[in-house]
Amino acid sequence: MIIVKNDNEIECMREAGKILAYVHEEMASIIRVGISTYEISEYGFKIIKKKGCTASFYKLYDFPEPFCISLNDVVVHGIPDRHTFLKDGDIISIDGGVCFKGYQSDAARTHIVGNVSNEIKDLVDRTKKSFYEGIKYARDGNHLHDISNAIANYIEPFGYGIVTELVGHGIGKKVHEDPEIPNFKQNTRGPKLLRGMTLAIEPMINLGVSDVNFSEEDGWTVRTNDGKVSAHYENTILITDNEPEILTI
Repeated sequence: MIIVKNDNEIECMREAGKILAYVHEEMASIIRVGISTYEISEYGFKIIKKKGCTASFYKLYDFPEPFCISLNDVVVHGIPDRHTFLKDGDIISIDGGVCFKGYQSDAARTHIVGNVSNEIKDLVDRTKKSFYEGIKYARDGNHLHDISNAIANYIEPFGYGIVTELVGHGIGKKVHEDPEIPNFKQNTRGPKLLRGMTLAIEPMINLGVSDVNFSEEDGWTVRTNDGKVSAHYENTILITDNEPEILTI
């Protein structure tokens, strides 16, 4: 069941999103060659606690850290590590959430570390652009899969792999609510979008093949099958009477 939020719930989600946007900006400001993924995650965690909030991902489904920090060929769910340090030429995806008064926000960003090829820069830029192409259709009266198809229609001509085993989702009191939001083409229209729905839309795009594998060692890390890099961009949005409101910017 897709939950439509009332005005009070939306205000809580706006605040959760505003705080998360700030946390992402602060975390981005310390990204540099030589810093550990653990240090980046802990920095964001401290800010969340100072704001009187909780980190949505910490202990969610037993995930051990407050943020997912994913490097290069890790698509999502990378576990921050004290001994993993950023190198020139890396790309780093930071995915996390903030809970404010029982309501969640969720957003992800992919950042470039130092010097990378134009091919990788384009992947990161186009992954972000695909999100904005998708939310052009996130309007009251449209259908969910209008978003999915718009993302796919933008990405497919570049020859990238669109991850199909992981999707976006509804969000509210829980980080993951109905509906699932694919980033690849659908043959159905999907549920009708209504004012007050809140969605986490998150294209995950690979430079190479779409296939991924799930780590048996830690139970979390998701990597591209061919070892090529992956980019991730996500925001929590609100369906309104007009254009969607992005809550995490």
